Amino acid sequence: MAINEDVENSNNNVQVDIREPLIQQRKIQSNEEDGSVGKDGLEKTSKESDWMVYLSTFVAVWGSYEFGCCAGYSSPTQAAIREDLPLSLGEFAVFGSILTIGAMIGAITSGPIADFVGRKGALRTSVAFCIVGWISVFFAKGALALDFGRLTTGYGMGVFSYVVPIFIAEIAPKNLRGALTTVNQLMICTGVSVSFVIGTVLQWRTLALTALIPCLILLVGLCVIPESPRWLAKIGRHKDFEVALQKLRGPKADISHEAAEIQDYIDTLEHLPKARMLDLFERRYLRSVIIGVGLMVCQQFGGINGICFYVSEIFVSSGFPSNIGNIIYAVLQVVLTALGATLIDKAGRRALLLTSGTGLVIGCLITALSFYLKAHDLSLEAVPVLAVTGILVYIGSFSIGMGAVPWVVMSEIFPINIKGVAGSLATLVNWFGAWVISYTFNYLMSWSSSGTFIIYAVVNALAIVFIATMVPETKGRTLEEIQAAINKS
Repeated sequence: MAINEDVENSNNNVQVDIREPLIQQRKIQSNEEDGSVGKDGLEKTSKESDWMVYLSTFVAVWGSYEFGCCAGYSSPTQAAIREDLPLSLGEFAVFGSILTIGAMIGAITSGPIADFVGRKGALRTSVAFCIVGWISVFFAKGALALDFGRLTTGYGMGVFSYVVPIFIAEIAPKNLRGALTTVNQLMICTGVSVSFVIGTVLQWRTLALTALIPCLILLVGLCVIPESPRWLAKIGRHKDFEVALQKLRGPKADISHEAAEIQDYIDTLEHLPKARMLDLFERRYLRSVIIGVGLMVCQQFGGINGICFYVSEIFVSSGFPSNIGNIIYAVLQVVLTALGATLIDKAGRRALLLTSGTGLVIGCLITALSFYLKAHDLSLEAVPVLAVTGILVYIGSFSIGMGAVPWVVMSEIFPINIKGVAGSLATLVNWFGAWVISYTFNYLMSWSSSGTFIIYAVVNALAIVFIATMVPETKGRTLEEIQAAINKS
């Protein structure tokens, strides 16, 4: 699940990327006089200004890595946990899916927490929940302790999904923000992938303990990095705001222009009317909401969390060695997520989504064929190859487009005054979809393995139709141009 700047805008925490043109122009004009910007209007950032931003991002994305550890834990451990405790299929389905229940609660409460105790305080809160959860899983003797631990780590994961991208966006200068936000997405995939790989050699209790490592790194790192300057400015701690911004930009950097700009933008936001949930259903906003929420439905109901949580069992069921399959899956996911990040501003959002959706349909059909052949004792020697090919085509296609692009599009299509409420709605739909798919996956596979993937193929085919007919291309357009195109169509 890749997580992005749309979430950072919930609860009216709209970031600096969406500034009023007048404010931006004033900054460029004033900075051109002292040579702090180039001809392209981008701020120049000296090496001495960057190191604290890089360090702060490095610390924060351990929260993203922990997110990945939570998401990737159930797949390599399913067989061992069910054998050791033991758990029924239904009990393990609850264990696997309750993570997303916790994440929904965490996502909903993360905004108020981050506003009340700050970005660093919210990160510490998330770490505390994850530590408690993993310890509960480690000492679990039955389903109750397992479920409590999984729910608790899910809550921490939901908070991380909101706070990490906010913190990165709020500390980074404009010319580094895109690249540093991509690190957040890559670390989530890396956490999932590492869990898959080391889960093939470690016992499930030991694997739970390894997930404490990113928590400890994050706790230590938070002691040496500054708080978000924008949060400090928002709550009126002006002296601390300037100290934090100076620390991020370097002791010799002139922060006067940026500090004034941040304060101007916060003052602008204070005068905007606060949107309510019912406002989203007004005619002028309805198309944007349909696109944003619809993309979340397409992303989740195509089966990604069922496949991600239980991919080891899919390989086992098809007769392919799960250890080898998990390693190939993990490497492919990271590589293609990185590739998608480099292509999004070149190929365009629609092109990646349509390509990704087509690959998802093909991957599902190949996997369905493998299970159909196995069920009817046909070409049994081809079953493992078809199964692993289908799953790898599926995850590769998801990683290159459907994983990250819906979040990017959603951050672009909502008008500034409804971004917080609309982003919260879309995020809630996303986590709800994750719960539905992860909870029902094992039951569907017990009913019909080939039928399960046929259902997912149909959903992904419908997603292609939705994207082709409803989703505009937003590459290279200003936010105002995007809004004009949506309202005109």
